[in-house]
Amino acid sequence: MNRFRVIFQRGPQLKYISHLDLIRLWHRAMRRARVGLAYTLGFNPHPRLTLAAPLQLGATGLGELMDVWLDKPVVPGQFTARLERQLPDGLRIIRVAGVAPGLPALQAQVRYSDYRVTVETRDEVALRKSISSTLASSSIPWRHQRDTGFKAYDIRPLIKTIELESVSHGVATLDMRLRSDASGTGRPEQVVKALGMDIPVDICRTGLVLGSAL
Repeated sequence: MNRFRVIFQRGPQLKYISHLDLIRLWHRAMRRARVGLAYTLGFNPHPRLTLAAPLQLGATGLGELMDVWLDKPVVPGQFTARLERQLPDGLRIIRVAGVAPGLPALQAQVRYSDYRVTVETRDEVALRKSISSTLASSSIPWRHQRDTGFKAYDIRPLIKTIELESVSHGVATLDMRLRSDASGTGRPEQVVKALGMDIPVDICRTGLVLGSAL
């Protein structure tokens, strides 16, 4: 059984579909492409494909990851050629490569998510000071409202880095590396709010970091 790792882009055309809908979209495309997608055993078999980490609604992705198991031998180039013809606007395959079947589940390998976030700003100096202050903080309390009430926690451990990439015409571009593993998931809009700014103009996940924690 082949296990392929697919690196793909998710464009603005699909930024408002849910994680489950994206999985269904890939499943339908693979069925139409007849690439030999494998299924789980049992009474209710499921397609053997997994995405590395959910991408929030409204965000785009430049380096999303998916693992796919195939029950027929096929080379990555053939798999890509068949599948590309079935993909809608907004999905683009960047690279496909074989990976060892015995590797841990893709979701278990994710450690960080890299984001490029644009925000409106009128004061570059104040923004730089806010970034320095945030990174120097030992704790950033956060309260999140859920259906069952408020949950209080510290988002500082979820922030690895924040860098001001550029400022132009009242818009700042921030690069962030946020934790994305079993211990917690950092969200760009939380970081932006912690910096004392309004909601982001745009959020793009530029890549996922796998392996041991950095």
